[in-house]
Amino acid sequence: MTSSEQSVRLAAGDGELTVRPDNGCRIESLRIDGTELLRQGERYGCFPMVPWCGRIANGRFLNGASRHQMPLNSPPHAIHGTGRDTAWRTAVADKAEAAFTCELSDPWPYPGRVTQTLRLTEDALTLQLGVETHGDSFPAQAGWHPWFNRNLGGDDVTLDFTPGWQEERGEDHLPTGRRIEPVPGPWDDCFGMPDGVDVTLTWPGQLELKVTSRAPWVVVYDEQEAAVCVEPQSGPPNGLNTAPRLVTPIEPLEIAATLAWRRL
Repeated sequence: MTSSEQSVRLAAGDGELTVRPDNGCRIESLRIDGTELLRQGERYGCFPMVPWCGRIANGRFLNGASRHQMPLNSPPHAIHGTGRDTAWRTAVADKAEAAFTCELSDPWPYPGRVTQTLRLTEDALTLQLGVETHGDSFPAQAGWHPWFNRNLGGDDVTLDFTPGWQEERGEDHLPTGRRIEPVPGPWDDCFGMPDGVDVTLTWPGQLELKVTSRAPWVVVYDEQEAAVCVEPQSGPPNGLNTAPRLVTPIEPLEIAATLAWRRL
C-alpha cells in the first residue's frame, strides 16, 4: 500500500486498486493479474453515488414541506449526487483495506457525513457506504457507478441477470412509475431485484465478475462502446421523490456491494 494526497493503493493476491480521494473517492484502477477492469479517465473508474443515485427530476426534491433545488449537472436533471465532486479524507489506509469520509455540505442542504470503506481480498472487493446526519433527517440514496471495460483484449463482455422487473423509462430518462417485463438491451435502465442485486459479467475465456448486494435496485448502462456499467444502489432514479429513505439521527443509511472474480 502506498498513499499520498492524491491516491491510495490496495493490494491482495493478484488484485490491486488505486483510489483517488481527491477525485470523489473514485476507484480509478482495478487490476486483476495486471488486467485493467475499469475504463480509464478522471470521470470514469468506479465512483460512489451519494447522497442520491441517478437523476433527480429537474433537480428538485421535497423533504416534508421543504423544497430543495440541486444544480442541474445533467440538464434538465441533477445526476449522481455530490460525492463524486467532493474531496474526501483518508481516515484509514492499510495494505488491503481503507476508509474515507466526506462532509455533506452546500449545495446539499443538510449537514452530514458519508463514509466509504473498501476491503480487498485475493478474489473479491467489498464496498461499503454509510450516510449519517449531523442534525435534521433527510432523504438519501447511496450506490456505486463502476465503468467496466467492455473488452479486455478478447471477446466483448456479456451480462447475465434475472431481475424481478424493469422500471419503464420515459423520454425524460426517468422511471414512469410503471413496472414492466424486462426488455432486451442496450439499456440505460433501472431494474428491481427484490432478493438483492446479482449480476454476472463474463469476458469469455478471460474473467468472470459477479456484482452482488443486498440492495434491491440496479441500473445497467451499456449504450457506450467502451464500457458497461452495473450500478447497485439503495433506490431507483428520482427516488428522493418517489421512494424516499430517511436518514435520521438514530438510523443511518448503509449499503454494501461485493465484486467477486475468477479466472476462466
